[in-house]
Amino acid sequence: MAKRVAVVLAGCGVFDGSEVHEASAVLVHLSREGAQAEVYAPNIPQMHVVDHAKGQPTPEQRNVLVESARIARGNIKDLATLDVKGLDALIIPGGFGVAKNLSTWATQGKNCSISREVEDVLRAFHAAHKPIGLCCISPVLAAKIFPGCEVTVGHDTECEQWPYAKTAEAMKELGCRHVNSQVSEVHVDARNRLVTTSAFMCNAPIHDIHDGVGKMVREVLRLA
Repeated sequence: MAKRVAVVLAGCGVFDGSEVHEASAVLVHLSREGAQAEVYAPNIPQMHVVDHAKGQPTPEQRNVLVESARIARGNIKDLATLDVKGLDALIIPGGFGVAKNLSTWATQGKNCSISREVEDVLRAFHAAHKPIGLCCISPVLAAKIFPGCEVTVGHDTECEQWPYAKTAEAMKELGCRHVNSQVSEVHVDARNRLVTTSAFMCNAPIHDIHDGVGKMVREVLRLA
């Protein structure tokens, strides 16, 4: 029987929603492995809307569920309806929407709050001992909710290849263990059933991002 995997999105577009290439890679690799993806997003307003051509905020207002539906080709459900009992695993791709719409990490860092619906879903999968896959910035959600967990967002020393490495230091301050890794690698926290990979936290070619996300997906399915 095909594994059923919840994929939670945070909008559409790297600067204010889910990172489209990461979300697509998750869906492609789930399909390749014979799993059934069920896409969800919270029915809430975005923190703001960014003009991706200019990299600047605009006065527009958009809805996270409506924007996420673009990636899901319309086949999407309100996160409030998610029932962990019928699902085998959870995956949350990255993108600034994770730090802006699913949490307040973008503005508050380690002192952020997590959206109640998102936190409830993460805790439900964790309590049911079902695997959770997180890539790019989304491991901060686990760092905030599950003290002592092990995750990776790549490297903890900032450089041209790793421009967001300070994220790792903030996560350490939350009490989690950050494991340095390459973009092609994943880290598995067997105790918490967390699988993480850096994805676009690394300034790497897009095919390397795609392959790293694929490894995360396969590990999540192996644990499911």
